Amino acid sequence: MSPASLGSLQSHLYLSFLNGSTADVALHVSSTWDAVYYLHRVVLIQAGFFQSLFTSGFLESGGPSSSSPKEVKVRFPDSNITRPAFEICIARLYGGGPPLFAPPAFIPTHSVPLTPGLSMSNPYAKIPPGHQLASPRFLLSLLATSIYLSIPSTTSHAMSLILNSVGPRTVIRYLNFAIGQGMGSPDEDEPQSSSATGLEQVARHVVDKAESINESYSLLDESNVELEDATEDEQAQKIDPAESHSFDEHEHGIHYGLLSDKIGEACASWLARWGTDMLEYEEEDQAGWRPYDTNVIRAAERHRSNFPRIWRRGGLSAAWVRALLSSDEFWIRGEWERYQVARRIVELRRKEGVLEEEEREWRSLFDSAIYYCHLPLEQLVSLSSDISPSTKDPYVPLSTIQAAHWTQSLLRHHIMTGSSASQNLPPASPGSRDKDLGIGILSASILSGITSGDIPKDRPYWLVPSDASRRIGESTPATNNTSSLSTSMSMDQLFQRTLSSGPKTIQHPITSEANFFGIHTPSYDAESCVAMDASGASRWSPYPPFRFGAEFWDVESLKEKTRLHSHTVWYAGNLFNVYVQVVRKKGVQLGIYLHRQSSVDPIPPASAPAPLLSPRNERGPSPVRAPSIPISTSAPRFGSPPLSSPLPLSPRLLTQTISLPVAGTPSPRSSTPGGTPVTSSYITAQNAWSIPALAPVHAPLQPFRDPRSTIAAFFAISCPSGTGSSLTRFSSAPDSFPIGQSWGWKSSTLRSEEYLETADGHGAPREVSLRATIILGLV
Repeated sequence: MSPASLGSLQSHLYLSFLNGSTADVALHVSSTWDAVYYLHRVVLIQAGFFQSLFTSGFLESGGPSSSSPKEVKVRFPDSNITRPAFEICIARLYGGGPPLFAPPAFIPTHSVPLTPGLSMSNPYAKIPPGHQLASPRFLLSLLATSIYLSIPSTTSHAMSLILNSVGPRTVIRYLNFAIGQGMGSPDEDEPQSSSATGLEQVARHVVDKAESINESYSLLDESNVELEDATEDEQAQKIDPAESHSFDEHEHGIHYGLLSDKIGEACASWLARWGTDMLEYEEEDQAGWRPYDTNVIRAAERHRSNFPRIWRRGGLSAAWVRALLSSDEFWIRGEWERYQVARRIVELRRKEGVLEEEEREWRSLFDSAIYYCHLPLEQLVSLSSDISPSTKDPYVPLSTIQAAHWTQSLLRHHIMTGSSASQNLPPASPGSRDKDLGIGILSASILSGITSGDIPKDRPYWLVPSDASRRIGESTPATNNTSSLSTSMSMDQLFQRTLSSGPKTIQHPITSEANFFGIHTPSYDAESCVAMDASGASRWSPYPPFRFGAEFWDVESLKEKTRLHSHTVWYAGNLFNVYVQVVRKKGVQLGIYLHRQSSVDPIPPASAPAPLLSPRNERGPSPVRAPSIPISTSAPRFGSPPLSSPLPLSPRLLTQTISLPVAGTPSPRSSTPGGTPVTSSYITAQNAWSIPALAPVHAPLQPFRDPRSTIAAFFAISCPSGTGSSLTRFSSAPDSFPIGQSWGWKSSTLRSEEYLETADGHGAPREVSLRATIILGLV
């Protein structure tokens, strides 16, 4: 059949749908609305729901013949299914329906990653005529409806729009939907319509609900028959086809399987990336005002009551607040900044009242979610006198501070004396004895210690990771086969697994509300270590890992073999930093590496935001770059003071060209230590406005130095996408780190479109930075 003939047939079917002509079924929908639709079975059975209704297990039982359409009554038990969404789904089966309009105000961009809608009083102001408004609430309803009716193409479209619109105004709504709390109430400024745009006449409202049923069905399996009130000769016997689907009756409502979890992952990833930035906005909004400075709107005032609530009460639950702040994936510069953010959030909520159920979460947060042992003594002392103005109690118990000081002193003792804290690992080779502290312990040895009484059951331990990679919040397969990113699933896989009624043999690591959709950092004591590892082969550390956040600006301007560094940190007598590098051996890939910095070589300058460039402006440079959102906790912000002393920005930084050894930059990460050193130069500023920009060097304080030339360390690096709705995590088992050694990964998944070079090959400042969170531990 020619394309013209196909188009003519589709137009004919769609006009029949609009007019209700030649219909052979009258679908009586009884749900949040009550209406009759005159439809055609041959079209409806494209959807799995109607295919089951009309063909699977049903036999026509010879009801009275009539020229009128046969009426079938359907009840939708899901309150997320609405009339506009249902009508769009039916229209799509007929090959028509209005196009969807997703307001740009809700879609993050490279120039405004926190969405233009953050600075708009009414994000729904401009809707093209003839379009169906695809508000965040409507998209959730469309997703729920298309899943129930089993229309994969519509489900895929709805999921794509949802995942692409995760932002400050949508993240709480989407997260609540993912945990079964429904699609929520309409936004204050959201236009309301009782039907889909252009489809106002397809529904015929029922006047007499006792109207007779003109056709009866007999179900082969009568054990699940639902009978409607009717006469003996005119009765409908049916089973809801959706009962065979794997929809779970969730604690709060309906859970849509892996599709709900995928939305939850995207929200959790976004919160981990942008949570710190949103806090300052909420604090200033609570104070009554907030000036915005974006590339689109300058100094626009926001209505205080219309600003999204994320950290404040009415946004995240206290349990989610605690989980995010304790997560290894939560982007924050360090543990001191993590503590400062935690106390600000707690006080933000206490201003609205002190609730005991929240106070239990705050006690757990301040007692165990922050690794105080990595703070210097001066900060530990200040913690002991930091008192909440709301409760007049200290945030951190004195016993927790004392335990942290003891832990850091004990680790220093092991490093400086070379004494082992554990003899429970297999004998090491002579070479590894020099680099290993011997502080690791196997699960089997913990069990023996508990049995003998040498190890208390409540002693905390931290799992030493193995070589692995994972991605959360991503719905398409990995393009880099060698990366083995184990959680990638296509939309078809997600849909089929959501609707599958058979046994679930999912090989992918599961994320769910129980583990906060993949960002939860579990805590273990000796007893739980043994319980979760039946083999007894897992390795544990008695010391919490070191965590820090890195940020890289204008990555799109990087040239091959050029490094862009993070700030340098001190941990357990050693200096470390992270750098990124472009690799083009197998297509364009971005590498990210952890580097053990020499204590005597110059510290490399860290990446910094570049000044705003002003072409054609001959009178002078533009003001210092002020992005649409406060990107970094180490950059100056408007309003409240920064969390820590910021690194002053420098528009011009001349550095010496230095060669550094780099060992092994494989993908996946090579287990072969050493490698051929490669010459790679630091970025040298060419002029006052060069990109990438660098900050002046600030060397960290070094209370002591590790005397070993080679150490053994495990580490993990997590990188959220530019807009934050997905996250990639790489982890490494313990490996050798001589001075000057780098280990890391390169992957095309890290170099997503927000970091690509411009067409002319010249970088240009963008508001999107590449962020990474790093955990690091010695063994």
